[in-house]
Amino acid sequence: MVTTHNLGFPRIGPKRELKAALEAYWQGKSTRPDLEATGLQLCQSHWQEQKSLNYIPVGDFSFYDQVLDMSATLGNLPERVKGWDGHELDNYFRVARGQSVNNSKDDLCCGGVQAGEMTKWFDTNYHYIVPEFSQETTFCLNPMRLLTECLAAQKMGHSIKPVIIGPVTYLWLGKAKDGCQKLDLLEPLLIVYSELLDQLANIGVEWVQIDEPVLVTELDHDWQHALTLAYHHLKSSRVKLLLATYFGQLQDNLHLASTLPVAGFHLDAINASSEIMPLMGLLPSHRILSLGVINGRNIWKTDLKKLLGWLTPIYDKIGDRLWIAPSCSLLHVPVDLNNEDKIPSEIRSWLAFALQKIEELKVVATALNEGQEVVQDVLDANEQDMNARRHSSLAHDPAVKKAVSSHVTTDSQRQSPYAIRAKKQAEFFKLPLFPTTTIGSFPQTAEIRHARSQFKKGMIDEVSYRKIMYREIEFAVHEQEKLGLDVLVHGEAERNDMVEYFAEQLEGYVVSQFGWVQSYGSRCVKPPILYGDIRRPRSMTVDWIKYAQSLTKKPMKGMLTGPVTMLNWSFVRDDQSRTNTCYQLALEIHKEVLDLEQSGIRIIQIDEAALREGLPLR
Repeated sequence: MVTTHNLGFPRIGPKRELKAALEAYWQGKSTRPDLEATGLQLCQSHWQEQKSLNYIPVGDFSFYDQVLDMSATLGNLPERVKGWDGHELDNYFRVARGQSVNNSKDDLCCGGVQAGEMTKWFDTNYHYIVPEFSQETTFCLNPMRLLTECLAAQKMGHSIKPVIIGPVTYLWLGKAKDGCQKLDLLEPLLIVYSELLDQLANIGVEWVQIDEPVLVTELDHDWQHALTLAYHHLKSSRVKLLLATYFGQLQDNLHLASTLPVAGFHLDAINASSEIMPLMGLLPSHRILSLGVINGRNIWKTDLKKLLGWLTPIYDKIGDRLWIAPSCSLLHVPVDLNNEDKIPSEIRSWLAFALQKIEELKVVATALNEGQEVVQDVLDANEQDMNARRHSSLAHDPAVKKAVSSHVTTDSQRQSPYAIRAKKQAEFFKLPLFPTTTIGSFPQTAEIRHARSQFKKGMIDEVSYRKIMYREIEFAVHEQEKLGLDVLVHGEAERNDMVEYFAEQLEGYVVSQFGWVQSYGSRCVKPPILYGDIRRPRSMTVDWIKYAQSLTKKPMKGMLTGPVTMLNWSFVRDDQSRTNTCYQLALEIHKEVLDLEQSGIRIIQIDEAALREGLPLR
């Protein structure tokens, strides 16, 4: 029988319940027991929603960040937060958020300390709190959070699989504050990991998922050797270890991964499909092979018949040794598609959020274990949705495809070299040697958000809404003039989000109501869904920028979000290459640039805040 499991579940709740609970606690409007009760309710709900799986993840829930959770479990919080009064959760938040409004050493919330550094989790838009190391770093096990969650899930009758970050990835993710060698800390760190695994074994845990995504990066000999040392040290544990990788291919780490002495190995079969057969050939005949067959990074339905076409022969070959799961934690997708009632039904039929992906996994397992005929109706309906999407006029626009295919190299080349352009621009603008400007948006005040909400609900008309936004633009322009800035911006009061604002005006995009994913802590983002060929039916920014320019004699910048950021901060269609989709976005944004130029706007800023997410991990 094939075994099903999940690497992690979205923690924020279908309606961002965690966000509300966290912010109420931070603002002193609720108590710590209130927050902890909400956390337990969310955990219990998540476990129940995954009950169809053979193993459910435990420990994937976090009040802020799973890497910070691991630091707390290992007793590796920075020295600057030690010695404060109050509950350990307050110290946890001090590291996460730094100084808060409440600076007193009491039990209410955070005191005033520097927050931990935050950076992107591999190539995702999730952010983690960077572990800090020094020559003085020591580790001391604090397992109560994880043990408490495990016991609560076991009490509900669930078969559990605790999730922890592996020791080598943990060190790799951190930063040495005094130039120490991080790998020098491996030996004492492994002692604490062994203690943790032993305590999990004591409460009846059979399997532990230990995440080592560092294996999909380029590792030198020292880091590769550290993985070997680590898992030879941990192999005597009384629990079975499922070593999980995700987000990429193993490449030159493939042989190393296959030799690590663990009970099972998880491979991201979405991003590393070419490595499935080589890995099968290298793994010992007793080792579990877990394949991440459902995309945990995107929101499109899985082509179930296509998946079963290549997965069934693998199951026939290795039988009970096969486990199946999403490719990575479902942290990176929204919770439940059933909450969406404004996405057009045709597009909705192509989508799968976290709960729907769990159902897909169940269908695949049933087909493998009991035969495809048992779920034939589901497979046929899925095939119908796949075919409908493949031939949908909503998704496919021949004119857009022709425009991309006819794009030539000269279209992306400047007509004159920089030296000539710079001279002409200097003569035209007559700016000082070091011109001053600001990046773009002014704060989105409560008044702006209220006006936007009223407009979307139909409580005020467009004329009234524009008057309010014009007042905000006037304020932004006048404030910049008082400050003496040389190049002005209009403040972007009319924009709800730098990506969603443009997505709402481009054909080929749809915006969800509740498609939230966690970026960090209580910060959630709602990536728009790029489902089809991109077309700009009308200008998107010209009227606002022209109005702003009419208020001043100084140059006003046109402000646009770039195509790479639009791509990387969206849920992007998977039925054509990302390159083609990016070209489509670039062509439409180029049209907006031309419209701004024709409207008299001579400086245009294109923001590419998400370049890093698109970079390869190697």
